Amino acid sequence: MIHLEFNEVSAVEDFFWPEEVTDISIESPAVLFFTDFEKTKPLVIDVSTSADLARLLMLREHVKLKLVVDSDDKFLGVVSLDDISEQRIAAKLSKSIKRDSITVADLMVSKRGIKGFDFSEIERVDIGSVVHHLKHNGQQHCLVVDKEMNRIRGIFSASDISRKLNLPINVQDQSNFYKVFSALAS
Repeated sequence: MIHLEFNEVSAVEDFFWPEEVTDISIESPAVLFFTDFEKTKPLVIDVSTSADLARLLMLREHVKLKLVVDSDDKFLGVVSLDDISEQRIAAKLSKSIKRDSITVADLMVSKRGIKGFDFSEIERVDIGSVVHHLKHNGQQHCLVVDKEMNRIRGIFSASDISRKLNLPINVQDQSNFYKVFSALAS
């Protein structure tokens, strides 16, 4: 183990601040707003994880959506906090299924039911175009796919867009891009 020493901070007055794009608006390039998996590790959960544990993990990590993978880390779909809500679990219980046997697989949205944007298109549009398109579909999240490489490149999140644009909305209560777009338009 390497020995570390504490240093006095009483004479320190300034911070390092991350470089930020200051003139960010709905006309800004969409690539500034998505979580790029080339730079940030995707949030994944194993398909066999119990629904209760998945919910606990997502609440603890303050995330509303995770990508569902198999034991080989192959993409299978997505699961949101809404998908693993008490109401959805209770609906399964009413079908005589034991609570501890309900897994992410039982409640997730399969990749067959998911649409996403192609990364090459995202590189050419502004965030207003993305939000405008998504508001009609009521999506909180949207995947970005690199069709050329046949991989998921990243994800858009209404919460992230709101934060980056410093919108005066409580994203915890927002359930879809329509509400974010309404805040953008006002």
